Amino acid sequence: MSAFPPGFSGSYDPADVTFLLTPVVVDFVDVAAKEALIQSGRKHYSEMLAREKSPSPEYMAVFHQAFAANRDRVGRDVARLAKALAARGEGSEIVLVSLARAGTPIGVLLRRTLVALGRMAVHYSVSIIRDRGIDPLAMAAILARHDPASIVFVDGWTGKGAIGGELARAIAGDFPQLTSAPFCVLSDLAGVATLAAGDEDYVIPSAILNGIISGLISRTVLSDDLIAPGNFHGCMLLDDLADLDLSRWYVDEQMSDVRNHLPRARAADWGETDRARAAAISTAFVEVMMQRTGITDRNRVKPGIGEATRALLRRMPERLFLRDPQDGDVDHLVALASSKGIAVETLADLPYSACAIIKTLGDA
Repeated sequence: MSAFPPGFSGSYDPADVTFLLTPVVVDFVDVAAKEALIQSGRKHYSEMLAREKSPSPEYMAVFHQAFAANRDRVGRDVARLAKALAARGEGSEIVLVSLARAGTPIGVLLRRTLVALGRMAVHYSVSIIRDRGIDPLAMAAILARHDPASIVFVDGWTGKGAIGGELARAIAGDFPQLTSAPFCVLSDLAGVATLAAGDEDYVIPSAILNGIISGLISRTVLSDDLIAPGNFHGCMLLDDLADLDLSRWYVDEQMSDVRNHLPRARAADWGETDRARAAAISTAFVEVMMQRTGITDRNRVKPGIGEATRALLRRMPERLFLRDPQDGDVDHLVALASSKGIAVETLADLPYSACAIIKTLGDA
C-alpha cells in the first residue's frame, strides 16, 4: 500500500473523515469588496475568504427550530441512500469522497450508517471549485490507495448543478477510471446526481450554518499566493469559533433519526426519468428568473433553500423570493434577510421553496 499524504479530521472524530486539504492563513476580505472583485473578474471566488462571524443567539434559535423540524426527513434520506450504497459490490469497502464543505456532514452520516449496515467504509473530504475542478492531487492520493470501483462522491444537495457538472468534467478529463463512480446527494434539484433520495426542497440543517457544523474549516481556497505546487487545495482552520462548534453534536444527534429509519427504509432509487424531470424544471426556472429580474449571469440565480441560504450567509443578495413566507422551512431565510435588509418577495408559483438573486454591482 502506498504512502499516504497527511490529512486531518477538523473537529470531527478522526474515524469519521479525513480532510485532504492544506491549512492556510488568509487575509480576510470584506463581503462587499469580495463581491465586487468576483463580478468584475479581477479575482476568482476561490482566491478570497470573508470572515465567518458568530451566529446571533436569535439565528441559532432558528437553526435549532429547523433542525427539530427536519431531522426526521434527513434521517430517512440518509438511511435510504446508505441502503442503496450498501447494495453495491457486497463485501468490498466503500470509499466516500465528500465535496467540502456541504458534502462533509452528509459523508460523515453515510459512513456511520454504512458501518451500521455491516459495510467497510472510509470517508475523505476534498475540494472542488467551480471553473477550476476537483483537487487533482487529493484524488490522485485516494486512487493510489483505493480501488476506483469503490469510490462514491457525496454532496449535500444540488442547486443549478454547477458542481455536479464540474465533477463530471473533471472525471471525463482527468479520471476516466471513475466514470462509473456515483454522485450522491440528499436532494437533487438540478437532476445531475447519479443517486439521490429525491428532489424535495427542504431544510438540510447542515446548510444553515457554515464552519461550525462542518468540522471547523472554511470554504476551500485556491490561489498561487496560498497554495504551493504539490499541495492540496487550502482551507482556514476556524479555531476562533471552537466554542460554538456543533459538528460532532449534529452528526451524533442526526444519527439517532437515521437509526430509527434503517429497519424500514427502502433503498433510494433515482432513475433517468427522475433526473430528466428535475433537470427540466431547474433549467426552465433559471431562465424565467433571469428574465424576471433582468440579470444575464445565471450564476447570480441561487435556487432552492440550500443555495439561497449559502447566498445569504456568504454573498450579497439583493432579493429573496419565497413561495410561502409562512413555511417553517424558510424561517432562517426570513431571519437572515431581515438582519441584512434584503427585500423578500412572495412568488406562489415557485417550483422551489426559495430563490436568492445576487446583487449586480456597478463596477462589474
